[in-house]
Amino acid sequence: MLKHPIDRRTALRRTACGFGSLALAGMCNQPTFAAGPVDKTPHFAQRAKRVIFVFMQGGPSQVDSFDPKPQLAKYDGQKVEFNVARTRKRTAEPVMDALWKFKRYGECGQPVSELFPHIAEQVDDLCFLHGMHTEGVAHGPSTLFLHTGATNLIRPSVGAWITYGLGSENENLPGFVTINPSPTKGGPRNYSNAFLPSAYQGTAIGRPGTPITEAKISYIANQHLSLSQQREHLDVLQQLNREQLEHHSRGAGLDNVIESFELAYRMQSEVPAVMDFSAETQSTLSSYGIGQNETDEFGRQCLMARRFAEAGVRFVQINYSDNSATPKWDQHSNMPAHKKHAFAIDQPVAALLADLKQRGLLDDTLVWWGGEFGRTPYAQNNNGRDHNPKGFTVFLAGGGVKTGIRYGETDEWGYEAISNKVHMHDLHATLLHLLGIDHSRLTYRFAGRDFRLTDIHGSVVHDIIA
Repeated sequence: MLKHPIDRRTALRRTACGFGSLALAGMCNQPTFAAGPVDKTPHFAQRAKRVIFVFMQGGPSQVDSFDPKPQLAKYDGQKVEFNVARTRKRTAEPVMDALWKFKRYGECGQPVSELFPHIAEQVDDLCFLHGMHTEGVAHGPSTLFLHTGATNLIRPSVGAWITYGLGSENENLPGFVTINPSPTKGGPRNYSNAFLPSAYQGTAIGRPGTPITEAKISYIANQHLSLSQQREHLDVLQQLNREQLEHHSRGAGLDNVIESFELAYRMQSEVPAVMDFSAETQSTLSSYGIGQNETDEFGRQCLMARRFAEAGVRFVQINYSDNSATPKWDQHSNMPAHKKHAFAIDQPVAALLADLKQRGLLDDTLVWWGGEFGRTPYAQNNNGRDHNPKGFTVFLAGGGVKTGIRYGETDEWGYEAISNKVHMHDLHATLLHLLGIDHSRLTYRFAGRDFRLTDIHGSVVHDIIA
């Protein structure tokens, strides 16, 4: 009769920790990865320490907002041949004039349409990029490209890359927060860490369709255990985790899981205060449009973004988005709806800029406003405009960029970027540069090759840097 070398009780005792290791490997969802750069010192002097990205999902019309073209009025209703991006054919399309009048504002004389009277008051602090162009003509690919630098692959988002390179300014808060992200047009991939360590994934707060007043970070408070009791439990768990890590150096990202647990514990002491507006003055709340039906939702998002940035979050994204098949600014047959959306975001964005400036935060906070592409100067379905990745406008503020300038130009129709063109890869490279990061050196080795946000492309736009 064969005799077992060990009894059942001993076998279970020796292998029990292995079950936890298997579970953690599943949580990490990848067999091995580097823990990320130990040294998060910038490559050179920073002009910006943090970024607030105000994402206008769907593509606002540049010719109806910040890039007026008199040619549209001259040929309104007439058919003109365009190289149509969607069909890749040259066809005659009916020109449509801007639906709103423009005026010049500020000492810089930047033209702004009636859609944005509050942002118009801030133009002397803004840097308009009128020669933007990008990849993808549909929302899904273009939105992914804006966020990750790729139209169809699983790549880390810009916020994940930035926190991978620099970390957070506050160890009690995540380095990357996204407020009210849409579940469509890329969904979680727009704030994913992809193959970067899990610590760099964006922390989502709120979702479209649910009032922002109900937006919370799940499980931020434990109703059953005190902080000291939680600390005792976590210490035991982390001791087991570290023992596993010591014996399994290729521990499926276990080191990052350990840090994620620690961050989750620390967040309990700081997140509730950051998300509590009770200390804000009524004047501040009113300036953001909080308390007014049309502006309350986005005003709260903008104020939350300021509070997270002020508290040390490295990358904060605000999303003017929804969960429908048609994004907010996507007016293919009803351009007048731009007025509703502009009204919802104009005052809050202007208040965010003014608030950052008066608090001394705008100097080292880079604000980026824009969508995944623009819209066509010709009509679609009578009174709409189609997608246009060939030429559109975004603006930047603070963080070391020049103020009160127009950079780049579209053609006479406002359709295609023709001078001082800025590709989305170039914008990404410039954002990283302002943060003190050389975009060609911010790399991560995965699956046998080095990856970066700008892939093998991207040039820093030095002309817009102060």
